[in-house]
Amino acid sequence: MSDQVIGAVRDLLPALRERAQQAEDRRRLPEESIKDLDRAGLFRLLQPARFGGHEADPLTFYTAVRLVASACGSTGWVGSVVGVHPWQLALFPEQAQQDVWGPDPDTRISSSYAPTGKARLVAGGYQLSGRWSFSSGCDHASWVFLGGIVTDESGNPVDFCTFLLPREDYAIEDVWDTVGLRGTGSNDILVRDAFVPAHRALSFADTSKCVCPGQEVNPGPLYRLPFGAVFSYTITTPIIGMATGAYEAHVAYMTERVRVSFKGEKSKEDPYAKVRIAEAASEIDAAWLQLKDNMEQLVRHAVAGERIPLSLRLRVRRDQVRGTGRCIQAIDRLFENSGGRALRVGTPIQRFWRDAHAGRVHAINDPERALNMFGTGEFGLPVQDAML
Repeated sequence: MSDQVIGAVRDLLPALRERAQQAEDRRRLPEESIKDLDRAGLFRLLQPARFGGHEADPLTFYTAVRLVASACGSTGWVGSVVGVHPWQLALFPEQAQQDVWGPDPDTRISSSYAPTGKARLVAGGYQLSGRWSFSSGCDHASWVFLGGIVTDESGNPVDFCTFLLPREDYAIEDVWDTVGLRGTGSNDILVRDAFVPAHRALSFADTSKCVCPGQEVNPGPLYRLPFGAVFSYTITTPIIGMATGAYEAHVAYMTERVRVSFKGEKSKEDPYAKVRIAEAASEIDAAWLQLKDNMEQLVRHAVAGERIPLSLRLRVRRDQVRGTGRCIQAIDRLFENSGGRALRVGTPIQRFWRDAHAGRVHAINDPERALNMFGTGEFGLPVQDAML
């Protein structure tokens, strides 16, 4: 089944490339693209089998995301972020899963995890209010995950949770007008005094320990992986895909390009252009190979029922931010090697360049924070972070 999904995704790439400019112009993905990804099975890859999902190896999911992002950065970003949410919902109590998938197993969820709102403990659950930004693909979802610091009656923080809300409990404000990832429709979510029952909250303390209530009904190894690893690669993988798409577009363009300023020299005969292509290819390969190796090691531990070592978690975050950095460097190298015509609106290289730099500023891609954590661990000092 996983091979069928990958094959179906490959078949979509020409259409996704053709719609890339349309996504930018609309500032959200065309409905046809969401339906295509749905039919291909992308959104079911990480969904539990008990709800009709594929419960696939995470590398299958990341491979599919990389392919989609190589055709359209915005589509790859939304496909990745929305596509990972079935995995997280599977960690919630069973009732939350039934709330969402019981009526329709194809239901989609968007998210915004930064704890910018207010969550207060009340009888039976939580009272939630506030504004959350950057909820990618929210117009194509009917539920949302929102992060929040929980306070008690005295205003003291007692937990950090992800809250699950249905569409009738929040409003979407159209504020997304950016230079990159324009097609993601990453608008704001507004909540005014919504009640969230206790079963629709998941503590980050539980996800960090890889011990969550949903594992009672979803005991497979897929759901014993760390949130910090699965989600961080959900952000880096589309950027690897964008770099892949930029590379493919650049090589195709340079194969035909003639440099008038250099006496009609063909770019494919320029030795310096070849060096830059080799450098970019190496950076992209390194980012992907480290992702694959790290995820394979995580899965081996999960299959064996072993605790995920802190050293591996730290390496995942180290290589995740370095993978993003490598791909940004590769795209920059290719872009500066493409000449002035690459600046034209509508060309794929400039779109990939803008989209990748937009993805780079996501909080999970903060290199100093992740690298500092790794160095701290190497010295044997205690490391605590919700995204490990």
